[in-house]
Amino acid sequence: MLRLATRDAGFAEAFDRLVDDRRESDAGVARDVAAIIADVRARGDAALADYTARFDRFVPQSDHDWSIGAEACREAYDALTPDLRAALGLAAARIRAYHAAQLPENRDYTDETGVRLGAVWRPVDGAGLYVPGGLAAYPSSLLMNAIPAKVAGVERLVIATPTPDGTVNPLVLAAAHLAGVDEVWRIGGAQAIAALAYGTARIRPVDVITGPGNAWVAEAKRQLFGVVGIDMVAGPSEILVIADGRNDPVWIAADLLSQAEHDPTSQSILITDDGAFADAVIAAVDAELALLPKAQIARASWDRHGTVIVVDNLDQAPALANRIAAEHVEIATDDPDALFAQIRHAGSVFLGRMTPEAIGDYVAGPNHVLPTGRRARFASGLSVLDFMKRTSFIALGDAALGAIGPAAIELANAEGLTAHARSIEVRLGI
Repeated sequence: MLRLATRDAGFAEAFDRLVDDRRESDAGVARDVAAIIADVRARGDAALADYTARFDRFVPQSDHDWSIGAEACREAYDALTPDLRAALGLAAARIRAYHAAQLPENRDYTDETGVRLGAVWRPVDGAGLYVPGGLAAYPSSLLMNAIPAKVAGVERLVIATPTPDGTVNPLVLAAAHLAGVDEVWRIGGAQAIAALAYGTARIRPVDVITGPGNAWVAEAKRQLFGVVGIDMVAGPSEILVIADGRNDPVWIAADLLSQAEHDPTSQSILITDDGAFADAVIAAVDAELALLPKAQIARASWDRHGTVIVVDNLDQAPALANRIAAEHVEIATDDPDALFAQIRHAGSVFLGRMTPEAIGDYVAGPNHVLPTGRRARFASGLSVLDFMKRTSFIALGDAALGAIGPAAIELANAEGLTAHARSIEVRLGI
């Protein structure tokens, strides 16, 4: 792990390297993904069959085996323990309520010249949700992607999820039932993204693709943006904790490791104004690692990308946080709002000592699909708007065209677009 202090010589250069570090896919991944996309577009279902056998070691024996029906999803939901079913239900209800408040309003008004203007919001026809398989299969992510789509009014909701060695994750199926998913396809990787984007004889294409995945999935979404809409190009997970010395170091260590256990390329950063507290947190991380089933992953993440920054005063923290533009930012201080007011770039912010980032991953309500890799500078978390599009409309009568048409004619002629001008002139009798 890296330890920095703002008062040290060379801090600015070391912090620049931290900010500029890229923990994402390389050119080799991009080439592989381009080849897979081209193959799926050319060969369709035959290519999917080859890749599914190769990467997932799963060979469907019939057309029926390629998908998982609604009855199987319902049975998986019914088989949950009462406590787990209640937990999923609570998460779904809170996610639905939060996202329902995001629904935009249509506009329809007439301005002072008599021009009628406005816009209507409509959902896309179909959305594809990628759900990782195996150890990285998270029903919480399915809810976070599917429920906003349903709230937006998407009529066809399609899941692509790999089933390694034919193994189906029952929690994913249960969440699919709860969210009202329409289709579940047993395909994964870049080939699944290509199939959702272009369609095959078996799978109809969708309009938007969302959901987490590995480097190949993220790269496929990047390459296919424009063919379909995407939520974002997501990289490794990140957490930045701003904490004073009055926190319990074990709590902060646990928060840092909550993201480190995702992947060896995840990043956990602590900013504190107390050097002794920093030492205590580092020691607590070592102790906490011994308790984790995924200790090897979390240890690799902490050793390679973990960072502790000691500042002279926490007033320095927001400027550093804005440079980092982290996916998750915790502010564990007595007055978190004072620092939050200065945080301009963050995917999601967790305020106060009793608000661990993990609560946002499951049951708080806001979406946990968030921008990574400093993209919080220009991007936001997943919302209902990712599944909707806005169509503007304009309506003019004789008087309104007479009021604003001449200016349009002037501009069209100035641009050399005389046919544009002519289409207005003929109506005005010019």
